[in-house]
Order: sequence, then C-alpha cells, then structure tokens
Amino acid sequence: MSGDLSRALAVRPVVLDGGLGTLLAARGNDVSSSLWSARVLRDDPDEIRSAHAAFVDAGADVAITSSYQLGFDGAIPDAAVEQLLVRSVTLAREAGTPWVAASVGPLGALRADGSEYTGDYGLDVDELRRRHRRRLHVLADAGADVLAIETLPSPLEVEAVVAELDGLGVPSFLSLSADSTGFGAPGALGAALRTAASGDGVVAVGVNCCAPASVAPALRAAPGGIPLVAYPNSGERWDAATRSWHGDGGAVAATAAEWVGAGARLVGGCCRTTPADIAALAAAVRA
Repeated sequence: MSGDLSRALAVRPVVLDGGLGTLLAARGNDVSSSLWSARVLRDDPDEIRSAHAAFVDAGADVAITSSYQLGFDGAIPDAAVEQLLVRSVTLAREAGTPWVAASVGPLGALRADGSEYTGDYGLDVDELRRRHRRRLHVLADAGADVLAIETLPSPLEVEAVVAELDGLGVPSFLSLSADSTGFGAPGALGAALRTAASGDGVVAVGVNCCAPASVAPALRAAPGGIPLVAYPNSGERWDAATRSWHGDGGAVAATAAEWVGAGARLVGGCCRTTPADIAALAAAVRA
C-alpha cells in the first residue's frame, strides 16, 4: 500500500467504490453468466475502465478491480486468467483513481452457486489455501496498492486466507460477509474478524456484501487497534435461486457516518450501489 493511503486511513475515512457489476449491467452489459463482470473484463475492457471512472467521478478514492469472480481451474484457461487478473489492475489504474484495490473473492464466487453466502464448500483449510494461492500471488505482483480480500463467508476460509498471506509481502484488507450462515454461531463473526486482523500485512478488517443494518453490530464485534472496513449492499436482498434482487435500496449513505464513528476508515458500497449512492456517501462521510 502506498504510504499516503496508510496515512489517510489513520486520519480520515477513505471512500471505496460501489457495485461494479450493478453499474456494468445498467450500462447494458450482460453480467448474467457465471463469469459475471469477468466476462466484460475479457470481452470489453473499455467498459470496465469507464465504469471505474464513473465511481471515481462520483467521489470514490479506491477502485476495487473486476477480478472478484475470476480464478484458476475454471471456465477460462489458466494462462488467460493470469493475463486478465493483471488487466483488471491496469484498467482500474487507468480510470484515474487515487488507489487501486485488487479484488480477491471467496471460492464460492468462482463456483457461482450461492456458496459464497454459506462457506459450505466441503473443503478443508489446506485445500482452500491451495485454491486461493495462485490468484493471490498473481495479484500481489500486479501493482495494486492493496489486496481487497472480500466477502469471506466462513471462519475456515478466513483461516485459510490468513495462512496464505504469511510472507506474501503485500498489504491487504479482509472483509467478511456479515450475513453469511457460516458466521451463524454466537461470537463466530467477531472471532473471525480477530483472526483476519492477525494476518501478515493486513491493514484493515470489516464486512461487506451484507444488509446495511448488519454493519454496526459487526463493527462493534471487531478488534480494536486496526482500521475497519464497511461496504454493504444497497439494502436490497439477493435470491441466489432466482438470481434476482428484491426490496428497497438507498440505505448506505444514510448510515455511513455511524460506521465512521465506530471506527470504519474504508467505507463504500457493494451489490446494487450506484455512483449516485457513492456520491451521497462521500458527501456524508467527508462532512
């Protein structure tokens, strides 16, 4: 992470971007396949760059790359995956953002079967480590300011990622899916946040891809002494079976100041949040 971002986190909230897939779909791109935004990254990189730029123009300080649902041993040949991971960082940088965060999604995002909301993979820590390893190393070398390890849905996957970060030599923030059933046991989310904070080079921990109302309790459960992360969904709810959203959005900006008061220093939006939401959030937290 560049030194000025480290200093910024110590003194003020830094604004993350919003739902990249949401914006790509609104711009007429097909993100309905299992590749999600990775298909646009492969087939129309100018659209990825333009979407990042829209969030930067709205006030985002950090662009999170389009690599969330892109991994090895999948639908795209491994050599092409490596090129696309590097491309995702380059496009975010070209959009003019002050800082780039290279997105590392959970294994469930690569499966596109809803398991990113449960962590129920049927795999042990060693296998989870192996599945994350190559992508972490490629993105660590791609020139981003920080790794954004997002939407982790279970204590087991947190443990695996933290183990893989040891000796990687790049800064990262770890963000957990606060509403995942994988954290359903009492105290499980707080314990996993403490595990995340213990990782080598981890500079912030928190939650994303959850209901806005879930953020404040999660931040209260987080360990002290480290900047916190908060970027929930718009307030709408995802139905993995029908692959559709339901309910009302617009709740992110309204409660962002509360998260900052609770220690959040990286704040933004996840699914269904738009540049307009990020503009309102930026105005709220910078006030």
